[in-house]
Amino acid sequence: MNPTPIETERTVLSPLRVSDAGEMVTVLGDVALYEFTGGEPPTPESLTDRYRRQTAGSGNADETWCNWVIRADDDGRAVGFVQATVVGDSAEVAWVVGVRDQGRGLATEAAAAMCEWLTSHDVRRVEAHVHPRHVASQAVAARIGLVRTHELDDEGEEIWATGKPADR
Repeated sequence: MNPTPIETERTVLSPLRVSDAGEMVTVLGDVALYEFTGGEPPTPESLTDRYRRQTAGSGNADETWCNWVIRADDDGRAVGFVQATVVGDSAEVAWVVGVRDQGRGLATEAAAAMCEWLTSHDVRRVEAHVHPRHVASQAVAARIGLVRTHELDDEGEEIWATGKPADR
């Protein structure tokens, strides 16, 4: 399963390339993005390194990494990213939209399109890990059809999911 371009009403999800790092370092440069996730804005070098690893894949035959840059359809400008780690018929997903473009519904639009693409590639369960105080990400999760499982992961984030629970 290799990510392919996905078009939505207002965005294009472009499969991640190492060369996207230069533009994305600006999108990911606001410290406010890290309030709930921790960490700090990446440097151009660290983001290039991360994208090099991400585009190479997990190295595990049972796990696929799917990463897309969210681009505004009107001008092609990068506004964020969506990603999925797929194992079997389950995917763990995440989304980030830069501070400049938050509040416009782009995260919901992109995450929904990614989930639809995953479902078309035989993914039956989608889950996201959302900080319990991150109201905006909770709203995205709910809008794309995920529901709270009332379970917490090892980092204290709430698991939101759809589909049948994975065998444990």
